[in-house]
Formats: sequence, structure tokens, C-alpha cells
Amino acid sequence: MANERVKCLIIGSGPAGYTAAIYTGRGNLSPVMYAGMQPGGQLTITTDVENYPGHPEPIGGFELMEQFKQQALNCGADIRTGNVTKVDFSKAPYTITVNDTTTVEADTVIIATGASAKYLGLPDEQKYAGAGVSACATCDGFFYRKKTVAVVGGGDTACEEASYLSNLASKVYLIVRKNYLRASKAMQKRVESIDNIEILYEHEVRGLFGERFVEGAKLVKHTPEGDQDVEIAIDGLFLAIGHHPNTEIFKEWLDTDETGYLITEPGTPRTKIPGVFAAGDVADPHYRQAITAAASGCQAAIEAERFLNQ
Repeated sequence: MANERVKCLIIGSGPAGYTAAIYTGRGNLSPVMYAGMQPGGQLTITTDVENYPGHPEPIGGFELMEQFKQQALNCGADIRTGNVTKVDFSKAPYTITVNDTTTVEADTVIIATGASAKYLGLPDEQKYAGAGVSACATCDGFFYRKKTVAVVGGGDTACEEASYLSNLASKVYLIVRKNYLRASKAMQKRVESIDNIEILYEHEVRGLFGERFVEGAKLVKHTPEGDQDVEIAIDGLFLAIGHHPNTEIFKEWLDTDETGYLITEPGTPRTKIPGVFAAGDVADPHYRQAITAAASGCQAAIEAERFLNQ
């Protein structure tokens, strides 16, 4: 027996979840949100946000998400701590289990669990988080104008980020573990043609150094004669080795692409299950920006309201 029945349940927070809560709250759906393991999402670990409309001055990512949260509360959202550990979408109302103990029945569900950047697993990545280590060139590249940065990865995303950063930074290293780029031929030609990009093939990052901020990277270069230790002076390290969408508990019920992102009807947040919607990075392998996540949260909320009205 479920502990309660709600009209709309939002799983996860961040720009998508909070925006969905604002719109469903204003639509008198009395939304209930479970904020997840990282309330506010990835943006809470971003130092300064300069590209969110309506904020002409830089604003901390945590502060911005607190404003989102307060607005959602003002609109009537019930925001709770807790992690959704199981869902049952076999029939409506849908059953959601929180912390393996509490169950909630929901007429509509908005999934906004986001995606997590893949990291190398080095202790220094945590040490310099927000102090020179980033997983989003579009978000943080602006802070490295006329500085030296490095991008880790050899696929299309890494090449795109290196290309983007080359317009801002004075020097960009592209650190590639293999002796070739996995990116498309077009992307390979692009980065190879940019003068201030230097590709370091057969290199791996082993550590970072710097007093308070990143000042350099410790690399190992793989050669036929053996491994060689290399150090490069950089001001920032950008990880472009992919993202992992937080979709494990939904895969039994919903379709995903080969990487794990939820598949929705083109141009909508609708999943294959009526009344279940996906918003934000959990269904977006391409843009992964706060503004696009917020927009999809709005779409999901409007779709949920229309679904209930029907």
C-alpha cells in the first residue's frame, strides 16, 4: 500500500526539475519533488555562471539553484530530501519507492535525474574541482581567456571542446590516450588545422599540481621504449570523456539509446509510457546546458498538466 497519492511527482532537481516544479506548482498540480543525491544537480559544483539569462553579473551555481528552489517553493512545490531507488511503471498510477522504504503513487512522473560527467578517477580531480577542473567547456571556458588549458579525450566531444576553447585560450593541449583520434574525420581535420591546439597522442593524465588552483598537469607518455613522465603548465583541465546519464532504475520500463539517455518522442519530453516525461540532461546527450534543461522542464510540466486535464 502506497504511503500517499500525488498528481505529479518530480524525480531529481537541478534546472529541469526545479523549472518543472515551478510550472506544475503554478498549474495547481501540487507537485512533490524528491531532490536526489545531489540537490540542485551538477550546477551546484560550478563556481560562477555567466551565461544564464537574467543574471548580468556572474552568479554562483549553488546560489542560482537556491533561487530556482525558492521560486519552486513559492509556487507551491513540496520539495523533499530522498533518493528514488525503484519505480514501477507497469500501470497507472505509477509507484515510486524512495530510500527503499517509502512508496508514493503518482498520476504523472517527470524524470529530471540528469547526467554525471565521467572522471578519470584521480584524487586531484576532487581537490581542484571548481579551481581548474571542469567537465564543460561551454560553461567554464570563458574564465580561461588568453590562458593555457588542456582537454582530455579523443572523441567528437573532446575535439569540439578543444575547438571551442581555441577561440578563448592562448593554447590548448588535447590529451589523447591512444595514438589516434576517435572523432569523425571532419572533427579531426578541424582540430589539426587550428594553430593553437597541440595534440598529445599516447599521453595520460596522472595528476595535477598547483597551490590553490591548477598550475600544471603530470602526464605519462607511452613510447616503445617505455613510459616517460611529462609535465605541462596549464591553468585548466577539461574532461571530455563522456557523460553517464542517471537512468539505471528506469531502464526496465523506458527506452534508452546506446549510451543510456532516455528516448523521448522527437521534439517533446514524452516517453513511451503515457504520463511519464523526461526533462533535462537525462534525455539530452547534445547540449547539456542549464538553459536547455530549464526549457525542457517547462515542456514536461506543460505536458503533465495537459495529460491530467485529458
